[in-house]
Amino acid sequence: MRVRLEYGRDGLEVDLPDDNVVRTLAYKDATPLVRPDAEVARVLAHPTGSPPLEILARHKRSACILICDITRPVPNEQILRPVLAQLAAAGVPPANTTLLVATGIHRGSTADEIVEMVGSEIAGNYRVEVHDGLDLAAHAYLGESPRGVPIWIDKRFLEAEVKIAVGLIEPHLMAGFSGGRKLICPGIAALETVKVWHGPRFLEHPSADYGVLTGNPVHEENTWIARRAGCDFIVNVVIDAERRPLKFVAGDMVDAFEEGVEFVRDVVTDRLPRPVDIVVTCGAGYPLDTTFYQSVKGMRGAMSIVKQGGAVILAASMTEGIGSQPFQQLFHEHENLDAFVEKILGDDYFAIDQWQLEEMAKVRRKAKVLVVTDGLPTDTIDGLFVESAASVEAAVAKCLDEFGEDAEIAVIPKGPYVLAQLESS
Repeated sequence: MRVRLEYGRDGLEVDLPDDNVVRTLAYKDATPLVRPDAEVARVLAHPTGSPPLEILARHKRSACILICDITRPVPNEQILRPVLAQLAAAGVPPANTTLLVATGIHRGSTADEIVEMVGSEIAGNYRVEVHDGLDLAAHAYLGESPRGVPIWIDKRFLEAEVKIAVGLIEPHLMAGFSGGRKLICPGIAALETVKVWHGPRFLEHPSADYGVLTGNPVHEENTWIARRAGCDFIVNVVIDAERRPLKFVAGDMVDAFEEGVEFVRDVVTDRLPRPVDIVVTCGAGYPLDTTFYQSVKGMRGAMSIVKQGGAVILAASMTEGIGSQPFQQLFHEHENLDAFVEKILGDDYFAIDQWQLEEMAKVRRKAKVLVVTDGLPTDTIDGLFVESAASVEAAVAKCLDEFGEDAEIAVIPKGPYVLAQLESS
């Protein structure tokens, strides 16, 4: 059978053995919005759990709008146009409105990326600034969360009279789902906050997983932190497999987010009756698969449906390489993943981006990982605690030689955008 995996900007066509593929996991059929602009206007006028934005913004003199960086395919311009219009109509001067890119600890956004994210008109007429989680002086301290996380939040957001967050709701490997509160923590939090909230004490909890909110300490803590920081209004979107808007939600940071989660959970969840020997998946294509770091999400999304001792085959473009320098350094500092995990579980070790390798270690404890990419050479991939493969077909053939000609394969063409689960979960 021929399958198209999301890979880079153009996708990757692969041929898989019909007799072995037991299921292709995908979004449920959902009709994209016929008039998305009209739907944005509707949710702004009739928000969930909140007065309309134009009422909230009356008599206010400044606003800060959080947006995702380039790694999230949010239709920002479609959302921001009416949001900015409503702020102006309420009396907030455009000169006092800041769009703040919520990078978390990711690298800063380039000028070209900002135009791609918000459109040339908005980029040219509004102040668009980029959060820097390493600049502690740009943050204000708000005390500690219930689980002892020190709260440092970007002052530009805290000082604004109207605080808004625009984002995407999708499955997330640690927080259950992205969107809502995540634009604040980790989006505009300092490293001092993120390194505790993203530490093993939170990430090793069994409920810190894709699709889980109840009992998930990562979700519970950053929700508390976001409430402490304050957020007047959110606008979040749910997109389909073609990245077309399926639903917009707006209003209260928690109520509107939960409305969006209820919708997206039904759309993106697909299930298998039993684990399989081999999962063929991807990094979800551009912009999510531009680095090895981001592509870990694809591996992690396959973890729940692969057998213990099985294999995950990941295709990702990795056009920007491995990831940050601190993330790259982790592979040089540790002989293997067991040594890395032992180190981070101690009390005196921390490295930026260690959390992504920690998530990969969870996958590798269960299955081998074979990586197919044009973005990095074979010897580089083989030094990242995974195995390289020349093609998906070659990786499948290698696994069938190991597991037997009757080995079962599941395919996730959209990678971590699909919430892959077992029927018993």
